[in-house]
Amino acid sequence: MKNDELRRRFETLTTAHLTDGCIRARLQVRCAPAGTRAAVGGRVAGRVLPARHAGSVDVFLEALMSAEEGDVLVVDNGGRLDESCVGDLVAIEAATAGASGIVIWGLHRDTADLRAIGLPVFSLGSLPTGPLTLTDRAANALESARVGEWEVTTDDLVFGDDDGVVFVPAAEADDVFRLAESIRDTERRQAELIRGGKTLREQVRFAEFLRAREANPALTFREHLRAVGGAIEE
Repeated sequence: MKNDELRRRFETLTTAHLTDGCIRARLQVRCAPAGTRAAVGGRVAGRVLPARHAGSVDVFLEALMSAEEGDVLVVDNGGRLDESCVGDLVAIEAATAGASGIVIWGLHRDTADLRAIGLPVFSLGSLPTGPLTLTDRAANALESARVGEWEVTTDDLVFGDDDGVVFVPAAEADDVFRLAESIRDTERRQAELIRGGKTLREQVRFAEFLRAREANPALTFREHLRAVGGAIEE
């Protein structure tokens, strides 16, 4: 799926829909650590362009040499909170190279300038100081990036919004999108029915579930939801 198609399909979805789609597809849910938020822009979607930071900007410049239009630069700075690793020059360079955003496992700086540039940037927060140390560059610095507990590559897609960031295998994207769109449509119908006076308890036949659970204590609510077509948990 091309980056422009990803952005188009993501326009009417949220990262929550995508994580639910992953669960329904029996895929591992891979979210960036809690607290990863947009410093600039509210949404991002595209192929992962990985870069492992080692204290110098050169790894970003090299990664951008192979950027395709709409890619998202995913920066691994080990989740460090004592230094920032991306600022205005990297953001301008990324935008010029055609990147659609930056996701950082770490911090950014130059927030006012980043807002003026307008390229979506997601990070763990901001700090005035730049890189404090220069370390040996990893052999796979341009092949993969770690974000929290997850390692991502160009075989992955990344999506971000107000709830955070999630990674989806590119090979599974069509299936995840299809399931996410189905969940979205079901939840929208449920919300409209609630507004119209039919409670969620009525819609999911909750009293029926309670009676069934009395007869079968092992019955889970998710099993009941699957039987009645609910979508609120997966």
